[in-house]
Amino acid sequence: MNQPFIDLLTPFLPNLGDRPLTEDSRLHDLGMNSMKAIDLLFAIEDGLGVSLPDEDLNDTTFATAGSLWAAVQRAQGAAEGDRRAAA
Repeated sequence: MNQPFIDLLTPFLPNLGDRPLTEDSRLHDLGMNSMKAIDLLFAIEDGLGVSLPDEDLNDTTFATAGSLWAAVQRAQGAAEGDRRAAA
């Protein structure tokens, strides 16, 4: 996980406190709920410039910080591939 992703995700996790965010951090345990997940999707789009595909909008993707990070990386890779194909 990179720092911009961690910085973007942290405000959505009210139960994180002073603990470090790791790939194994369970988002639900840290205060993520369905309403926060929707707001987080918009923040990911605005802050990281990617949209997660519909198939990644599920409980598995939002289970841990690492699973969400993996989905963001896949979306970034797909967006980069689309830009290359258009060039």
